[in-house]
Amino acid sequence: MTTFQDARAFLLKHRTDYDAAVKGFRWPDPVPFNWALDWFDAELARNPDSRDRPALWIVDAAANKETKLSFAALSRRSNQVANFLRAQGLKRGDHLLLLLGNVVPLWETMLAAIKLGVVVIPATTLLTPDELRDRLDRGRAKAVVATQDQVAKFKDLGSENLARIVVGATQAHDGWLPFEDVTNASETFAPDGPTNADHPMLLYFTSGTTAKPKLVRHSQRSYPVGHLSTMYWIGLQPGDVHLNISSPGWAKHAWSCFFAPWNAGATVFVVNQPRFDAKGLLATIGRCGVTTLCAPPTVWRMFIQEQLATFKMSLREVCGAGEPLNPEVIDQVKAAWGLTIRDGYGQTETTALAGNSPGQKVKVGSMGRPLPGYRVQVSDNDGHASREGEVSLLLGADRPAGLMQGYESDGKLSGADGDIYRSGDVVFTDDEGYLTFVGRTDDVFKSSDYRISPFELESVLLEHDSVAEAAVVPSPDPIRLAIPKAYVLLVAGVERTPETALSIFKHLHMRLAPFKRIRKIELVSELPKTISGKIRRVQLRRLEHDDNRGDALRGKEFREEEFPELQKVRTSGSES
Repeated sequence: MTTFQDARAFLLKHRTDYDAAVKGFRWPDPVPFNWALDWFDAELARNPDSRDRPALWIVDAAANKETKLSFAALSRRSNQVANFLRAQGLKRGDHLLLLLGNVVPLWETMLAAIKLGVVVIPATTLLTPDELRDRLDRGRAKAVVATQDQVAKFKDLGSENLARIVVGATQAHDGWLPFEDVTNASETFAPDGPTNADHPMLLYFTSGTTAKPKLVRHSQRSYPVGHLSTMYWIGLQPGDVHLNISSPGWAKHAWSCFFAPWNAGATVFVVNQPRFDAKGLLATIGRCGVTTLCAPPTVWRMFIQEQLATFKMSLREVCGAGEPLNPEVIDQVKAAWGLTIRDGYGQTETTALAGNSPGQKVKVGSMGRPLPGYRVQVSDNDGHASREGEVSLLLGADRPAGLMQGYESDGKLSGADGDIYRSGDVVFTDDEGYLTFVGRTDDVFKSSDYRISPFELESVLLEHDSVAEAAVVPSPDPIRLAIPKAYVLLVAGVERTPETALSIFKHLHMRLAPFKRIRKIELVSELPKTISGKIRRVQLRRLEHDDNRGDALRGKEFREEEFPELQKVRTSGSES
């Protein structure tokens, strides 16, 4: 029988031998296993080699403050949180909405929930009240843990039976219990029974082809065990200090700020900045001896605007994820630090399933080769193997541990059964098995590493009385790679004026989280369509890519920054 410890040790042993790792790796058997109890507590928090090392290291730039907690301390503290949550009536299978920034209670609550068997719904603090209502309702949340600045969003959301816990308060207020009461709970935790591999652990809301985000469900096996592949891609080792730049609430945060580094026995390193400051972050990385770094392309593009060679670094591994990096960024980092940024690929639905792993040849523009434990087939429309097509995972006996249980709707699962899982991502594969991203089958795109669903934004646009039809496409941006832009056809009698554009922008600001907001609106007299009447987004994407202002489809473009009135409702940090 292959255990978690066996599989981990094998990947660490073959960390630079890709062929041996792929050939010999076996996922741990799906036996009862509680990662927080049987790995974090039993191994990391008790082993003399790791128990006193920092498990979590948070640097708050604005307050000039640092917090370090050892594996042993986090083990005890998460036991207290688990007992506190149990006292509020939470039990195995209940759902908890986690609405926190990069603060210590986020990690404590995640560990506690895993110990209890409570299903966590991670959420970004940028969500609007309407988006939170959707997560409470469809996520069937029985509790919420949130910071004090989020409390006002829940005022009119109902959910009277929701257990409400606030971080940062000193006493109960308006039905919210202070998280700080966990200090009164016991530091000894006893589970209510074994944790099975198929017990649910996480519910992620992710953008897709529907007006509302889909619910991706992961099990007690798929993310903790599955992220052995992510540990391998990043090249993490015991004792590393790992910085992953990602916001809480998103799958990548769980990937590389929680499971992958702690699978390796590394320190999770976090830097909180009021606004992103590349120079300050680089200085902190050097001062604190960070050894491994993963950042989205947006951050790498901002890093190279600084004099990289002047920053003293202890970095051994540098990675990027989200979309391909252009050669200029890779070349500048290599010239300054002698390190090559290695790209990787996965989805909310999976762990890292392809990547340029340590010690291997890196092909610029490629997201690497399938990682140990993943059998990837590039499939054409008929499901046959092809040089260009959709990234697909073979299931059955080859099903990877890191694949989701499925999309949840009304308690039922779909989308991850049968013989094959189709990702929706189109790639080209070369003779050596390297994969290069081509696009999405459903028009979803990335902006500042956030996944944007055109359909979701178009649905909000159509709620405006003046909008007859709309199409959202990515518009190239030098920092964010792309920003959402809407081509809008107005109803009869409405003029294509700045006043109309401002009204639509205001409508969007009231209903969308800042990371989703449409930054440009082009009011047009017609939209390109297929013979069956479907809007041809591909044609509009090409217009944006080529910046063709002379095309007959062009209309009057308005940019968000042209309207000072909109600045008042911008959320600090949403422009990073």
